[in-house]
Amino acid sequence: MKIEFAPIEIPTSGSLIIFLAEGDGLTEFAKSVDTFTEGAISRAIELNSYDAKLYSTLIIEAPHGLSLNRILLCGLGKASEFSILNIQRAGATALKALAHCKEESVDLAIESFSEMGMTDVNLALEIAYGLKLGSYKFSKYFTNEKNSVSSISINTANVLVNDHLDAQNIFSIRSEVAKGVNLARDLISEPGNVKYPEAIGRDIMNLQELGIDVKLLKKNELEKLGMGALLGVSQGSEKEPIVAIMHWKGNPNSSKETPVALVGKGVTFDTGGISLKPSGGMEEMKYDMAGAGAVIGTMRALAGRKAKCNVVGIVGLVENMPDGKAQRPGDVVTTMSGQTIEVINTDAEGRLVLADVLYYAQSKYSPSVIINLATLTGAVVVTLGSHMAGVFSNNQNLADNLINAGKYVGEDIWQLPLDVRYDKEINSAIADMKNVGKSREAGSIAGAQLLQRFVGNTPWAHIDIAGVAWMKGSENSIVPKGASGFGVKLLDRFVNENYEDL
Repeated sequence: MKIEFAPIEIPTSGSLIIFLAEGDGLTEFAKSVDTFTEGAISRAIELNSYDAKLYSTLIIEAPHGLSLNRILLCGLGKASEFSILNIQRAGATALKALAHCKEESVDLAIESFSEMGMTDVNLALEIAYGLKLGSYKFSKYFTNEKNSVSSISINTANVLVNDHLDAQNIFSIRSEVAKGVNLARDLISEPGNVKYPEAIGRDIMNLQELGIDVKLLKKNELEKLGMGALLGVSQGSEKEPIVAIMHWKGNPNSSKETPVALVGKGVTFDTGGISLKPSGGMEEMKYDMAGAGAVIGTMRALAGRKAKCNVVGIVGLVENMPDGKAQRPGDVVTTMSGQTIEVINTDAEGRLVLADVLYYAQSKYSPSVIINLATLTGAVVVTLGSHMAGVFSNNQNLADNLINAGKYVGEDIWQLPLDVRYDKEINSAIADMKNVGKSREAGSIAGAQLLQRFVGNTPWAHIDIAGVAWMKGSENSIVPKGASGFGVKLLDRFVNENYEDL
């Protein structure tokens, strides 16, 4: 969606959205519109007992005295109880309330409220950000846009606000994060026959246009590095694996010389391999690269807004398929670190990919911290459902900073334990470790315990996003059904708060 900013004045056509706070009555602009309509807004509020509760909407069709098609009122709740997330979601809610109107553009009038503690410009920025996130749709494969699941036809939003030039300049930077989120959503939504390792590698190469240094390690180089665990996952597929490295050096003079390392699991399609998954729902396994998608989206966001930080993003891209060359349950693989893993279940493949990529990240870059994201386990879905991701860490300060960043942007994570008692459950009888623990117990912890063996003493956090990467229904107005893009906003905020020289 295209977002434009303009002075606040009554438009001459189309639909107008006015935001109200619960108990605050009409804003000054709303009063002027009400005067032109000879009290149409006031009458509609009274007749419908409209109280501007959070996310509530009221449509006034063909208002008298104006050439507008309609006026939409949208509630922000009590100004004294506002949150940035609620404002973003209110913007997207208002947009979706006009989905049936089949208009291509809409005007939104923005005025702050005395108890809100926000300027008009800041309120406008949050609403515009919500519009950018909430208007996302993946309709690439519809031959007729009208058949799309999303019926929103609006493609331009005119945000009407005082100091509109300041708002436009600031938002041009802010919107880069939304572009990163939506890039992640696009990559995750694509089917496996379109976005396989090499294809995603080409997408990553395009990030060079933003100033990111990109390097793709292909099969022969991975073999030389000794990435036996990652290569074992890919050996049943015709699609060759790739490890993609994206390095953003946004502040070469920074005192923070060692980079933040972001690592993502990128299984572009996961059949489970020889340990074949049930057929029901397997089509969704295109989202098993959501961890990689989040890392790619974050790197795009950081570069797009010219973040003053040193961050390297590394993603392991493989396809997990069953054929005559596929690895078997019982096989033993040797990782880049030299440690060996007995493969008990070929559907526990993400930790095999990450074992090599994590070791590569810590040995190659000596990063200040490593954060990996992965749709690693179904067990974390059983534990936390679709509302939170699980986080495991060997450093409490790192975990706390990630949790706080997640709360701020609405991507909640909940800390789960690491403990030597769980570590013993992945010890193998014939190798250094096995890739699963007890069959039905603490599966997400077992996965995290294995990953911990490949990061050395580096402060590290593993975020298991299996329950939040792909939404069965829309979580809220800025998170669509399907690919959520979870992790981009969280990581961008984390880097901004803790590793960016401002």
